[in-house]
Amino acid sequence: MKGKTIKELKIGDKASIAKTITEGDVYLFAGITGDQNPAHINEEVAKNTMFKGRIAHGMLSAGLISAVLGMYLPGPGTIYMGQELKFTAPVRFGDTITAEVEIIEIIKEKVVKLKTTCTNQNKIIVVEGIATVMPPK
Repeated sequence: MKGKTIKELKIGDKASIAKTITEGDVYLFAGITGDQNPAHINEEVAKNTMFKGRIAHGMLSAGLISAVLGMYLPGPGTIYMGQELKFTAPVRFGDTITAEVEIIEIIKEKVVKLKTTCTNQNKIIVVEGIATVMPPK
């Protein structure tokens, strides 16, 4: 599998993936990263927060953006250089998150900027931002 080169890309190109976030995903992410914030892993504590229950790590949803960039657009061989993120709504266990990227700028035939958006099954934006990548040569 090979990603698209800069010459094959155009402004407006889009790609996306969707994943349902499970309790297991959250616990695995907590174990891998060491982020065991009770908001994610302790229902008794989390139900007393502003979210009234456990929520997924924001970076778990944002990680889906990496999957789209590395596997679909531009695809394998892409180097992820940077990401601006804004977390706009909580992700709950059982939510299906769709991560979408859209090319918005091509800089000097070396770097691509993409609008990045994650939405839940109700079309509520949960993460948004801008990614900077270097497509495969």
